Amino acid sequence: MKRNLKILILAVLMAATSCSFTTKKFDDPNKDKLLIDLITYVLSQGHYDAKEINDDFSEKVYKHYIASLDPSKRFFYKEDIEEFEKYKLLIDDEINNKELNFFDLTYSKLEKRNEEAKRLYTEILAEPFDFSKEEDFVADGDDLDYVTSKSELKERWRKQLKFSTLINYYDLKEDEKNKKENDPDYTMKSDEELEKKARETTRNSLSEYFDLTDDLERKDYFSVFINAVVEEFDPHTYYFAPRDKDRFDIQMSGKIEGIGARLQKKNDDITIMDVISGGPAWKSEELDAGDVILKVKQENENEPVNISGMRLDDAVDLIKGPKGSKVTLTVRKKLLGNIEQVTLTRDLVELEETYAKTAMVDKDGKHYGIINLPKFYFDMEDYNSRNAASDMRKDIIELKEQGMDGLVVDLRNNGGGSLKTVVDIAGLFIEKGPIVQVKSNGERKEVLNDEDSEIVWDGPLVILVNELSASASEILAAAMQDYKRAVIIGSKQTYGKGTVQNVVDLNRWLRNNDYGDMGALKITTQKFYRVNGGSTQLEGVKSDVVVPDRYSYVDIGEKDQENPLPWDKIDPADYNIWDGYVGYEEAIEKSKQRMAKSEQIKLIEQNAQWIKEQSEDDTYSLNFDRYAADAEKNREVAKQYDALKDYKTNLSFTSLPYEKQLFKADSTLQEKRERWHKDLSRDVYVEEAINVLSDIKRNNIKHKVADSDKLKD
Repeated sequence: MKRNLKILILAVLMAATSCSFTTKKFDDPNKDKLLIDLITYVLSQGHYDAKEINDDFSEKVYKHYIASLDPSKRFFYKEDIEEFEKYKLLIDDEINNKELNFFDLTYSKLEKRNEEAKRLYTEILAEPFDFSKEEDFVADGDDLDYVTSKSELKERWRKQLKFSTLINYYDLKEDEKNKKENDPDYTMKSDEELEKKARETTRNSLSEYFDLTDDLERKDYFSVFINAVVEEFDPHTYYFAPRDKDRFDIQMSGKIEGIGARLQKKNDDITIMDVISGGPAWKSEELDAGDVILKVKQENENEPVNISGMRLDDAVDLIKGPKGSKVTLTVRKKLLGNIEQVTLTRDLVELEETYAKTAMVDKDGKHYGIINLPKFYFDMEDYNSRNAASDMRKDIIELKEQGMDGLVVDLRNNGGGSLKTVVDIAGLFIEKGPIVQVKSNGERKEVLNDEDSEIVWDGPLVILVNELSASASEILAAAMQDYKRAVIIGSKQTYGKGTVQNVVDLNRWLRNNDYGDMGALKITTQKFYRVNGGSTQLEGVKSDVVVPDRYSYVDIGEKDQENPLPWDKIDPADYNIWDGYVGYEEAIEKSKQRMAKSEQIKLIEQNAQWIKEQSEDDTYSLNFDRYAADAEKNREVAKQYDALKDYKTNLSFTSLPYEKQLFKADSTLQEKRERWHKDLSRDVYVEEAINVLSDIKRNNIKHKVADSDKLKD
């Protein structure tokens, strides 16, 4: 298995570097031009389906880029767009000639319009709104034309701000009514007072928004332009600026070296949003959410650095650092407002929500396990450190020690991750065999096998999926379905992402790099296929038992993206159907019958249809009475779906013994698990998964033979 993956990785790198880099020089002194040259070269050599950069490509980039800069059409004028359109068919020429005229024009114009918008929103929110006037607000920018004058632009901003304020005003009015109902002596605030407060809330939101945009630099907008270019190759090819690459690594590994606090910028203050359980800040008990960090001092420095007003990213760079190093923070406490100095020793912080979590449930005298896997995580620097496969293996062994009779693997909302990790996880459930087939453009297919004969779990298995189960999730679900090893319960189809990406460090192509970090490119290099030869691209994995959910009528899959790669198929791999079950098809049929009769499932489908209808309505009244009437009508409809939240099963869930030990020192983790268990006890999909597990019968002859073989070993 390891040898196959090493060959695969080598093939990818060779594909991306097939032309000798001694014949291709990247020596433009302008870093932005160099970046364009470098990225387009890597794409042309390494992308699975490299596009020709021509006028058609240029037009698509233009449309994508302009829409990303001003989706609501509240910044640019029609005259700006007419000026931009001169480049609609010239972007390909600019890319090939390493010219930045189009980007420079849009960037300078956006800066100007941004300043204009700041003045407009301040002027508009200085005056009260008249909510008795009959007028509408259109939320979808696609339905609007660009404005032709400043008065039109101001009117567009006025309606947007009035709508935001109307929402706040309505909520405040409802709060006042509730207070009066609960306390007849309560003196309700006047409409004038509430309108003013609603406007202040809107103003604060806009101030925070423009604080964030003020923090953006030219390079941030250039990344937007670069991604408008690379995403025309396919939806999953993406340029990571240096800081974005750091964030991606953290997402994939679930680990970061630092103090263990999430930060945000409010006005000019760097504020602690959340203290991460188990990290240095949490262990110190000296920092809390809402505290403001004023200064940062490294252990080898005499004077602290004032970070008030600093860009959030720059402040984060000062605060985080290598494990074992010390940092002293000057902090203004939220509760008392006093200034304190807190010295912390940085450490490796694990983001608990990244990792698999496991619970046990009893039903009719049998024990069942459930593992929720949010992503196929791994450490890009060291695969042998904590990863999804090793965590699942450990928890399955613990579940078996507790007498587990069946296992649910919950892959709902799991967007994927490591290809190696999914192969390792699939190998936990079969003896040996192919898991996924991978093909590079023009190359022979590569079959990735589980070559470890050990089966960690040979009992009944159910996998839960939905429309947001993607990529590696689809590989696992498809393999287990093709082997008939698991019953797949969930959406009509999963997301439909059947492509493989590799993250390429762009700095490796530069000799004597004086330009600083160039970032990385996530590039689509291959497509993967099921062991039966079919692709999950666009089609996803079709569940054995189809049940609706809130996403059933929402366009969120790969087929709904722009320019996805097409579906195709290849020859099947050589694999053997799992023979460890009796009554596999019967269990699926019984589940379908239960789901067809379930009132909860019927209500979920009705709710999904209503959500779809609501999402299609993008015009809202700015008259308070009409808005309130619509809100009341929607509230009455929503009451029909309260039963979704009130639904309860007769199942209760408990954590594994090793996790209960952790609760003694970590009450936050215990609280999170209790909340998760409560959600599980109201989850009709989990309830049905347990029902299916109880219906699946093991092939006892096969099981006894396997057990006797183990004894012989």
